[in-house]
Amino acid sequence: MKKHIIEQSIIFFSVTKWVLLSSFIGVTIGFIITFFLNSIHAAESSRSFLPFHYYYLLPFALMLSVFLVKKFAPNAKGHGTEKVIEAVHKKDGKIEVSVIPVKLVATLLTLFAGGSAGKEGPGAQIGAGAASFISDIFKFSKADRKKLVICGISAGFASVFGTPISGAIFGIEVLIVGIIMYDVLLPSFISGFAAYTTSKILGINYTYYNLHFAQSIPIEITLIFQVIIAGLFFGIVSDFLITAFKKSEYYIKRIDINIYAKAFLGGSILVFLSFFVGDRYFGLGLDTISDILYSDPAVGDSQIPWYAFIMKTIFTSITLSAGGSGGVITPIFYIGATSGHFLGTLFGDHLALFAALGFTSVLAGAANAPIAATIMAVELFGVEIAHYAAISAVISFLITGHRSVYFSQILKMKKSDLLSIEFGKNLEHNEINLSEKSKEKIVIMRRKLKNIRRRTREED
Repeated sequence: MKKHIIEQSIIFFSVTKWVLLSSFIGVTIGFIITFFLNSIHAAESSRSFLPFHYYYLLPFALMLSVFLVKKFAPNAKGHGTEKVIEAVHKKDGKIEVSVIPVKLVATLLTLFAGGSAGKEGPGAQIGAGAASFISDIFKFSKADRKKLVICGISAGFASVFGTPISGAIFGIEVLIVGIIMYDVLLPSFISGFAAYTTSKILGINYTYYNLHFAQSIPIEITLIFQVIIAGLFFGIVSDFLITAFKKSEYYIKRIDINIYAKAFLGGSILVFLSFFVGDRYFGLGLDTISDILYSDPAVGDSQIPWYAFIMKTIFTSITLSAGGSGGVITPIFYIGATSGHFLGTLFGDHLALFAALGFTSVLAGAANAPIAATIMAVELFGVEIAHYAAISAVISFLITGHRSVYFSQILKMKKSDLLSIEFGKNLEHNEINLSEKSKEKIVIMRRKLKNIRRRTREED
């Protein structure tokens, strides 16, 4: 009895500690992200004062972004979340405070000039940086700092998109493939909700998609079969965009010119492409996503080219590889929604449903976050599509394989028993091989084929 009381007392103290700490972290990050989101809105609104198309400034904005990051905060490079994951695994969550202002300004420049990037990666990195800075001020232990930085990821994601539950889950699911860190679950939920509530109180308006016609979608065998096919397709799309991001970064790095000239060249290529494919692939692309999600025949159709998800992948990969600053999740939403719309047109019905499924399923595959993606589907689109979203997201997650837009993710599971994987390594350095069981099956299959061929020859 005495041991039980001691145990409960210690747990009560621990819970109280993390409720207070994560609440404080969440509210603080909520204030910072509100300023960040309002700055993005003001930057986008100011485009109308330009006497020319805003994206003509993209080559110069990329150059300036490269300068700021290189000069003041090298760890602010890229899409943000990747560096935070790396800091959690390799530096116990230690993030330089200079990342916060540099990431904020560099992202504003990139998005103002039409760079194809998102706002959630910078939000997560800014949130994690703020949590790391607060940990240093109060001299928390490395273990506590690591927890608080994870809370910062959750708070940043939740306050950017207005999805406190999936934001909290994403912050702990994205770190390790195959493991949910239950010891950080409570702080992540509280910090995510606190940040979201703070931003909401301060006037941030979030976009939720009221797909009221989705309530009439029946549960039938044909539609379930189509959703399974959709999951397979979204897994292929996820794999394609991961490959595009990786190859783009690799080849742009190999160009033997000054980094500022490289940034100018990347921006110029995107401006040049816009003369042929239009300007819908610049910036966040939220208007296009809204058009697609409301393109159900009962509401009205939208003229979205079938190759929109391919072009958005190209624009995003070049933007980030050439030195732009911003996240990858918002472009992933765009890529998922447009690819889902394309698939829906092939099926001939439920365009908005498949666009919504693509919105979250490509996230599940590209970021290895099927649980967060499924919960996000419910938060953004309503509980009516939850069962379809879960099926599509998990299939996409599996089909993508052991790859991700976040190369620093640690592997703690394998997606097939026929594969051999060394657990504990990150995705970038892990070698995927056939297991001994699968090798034996291949040998047996080859023998059977040889026997069949020999019998066929003897009969002839």
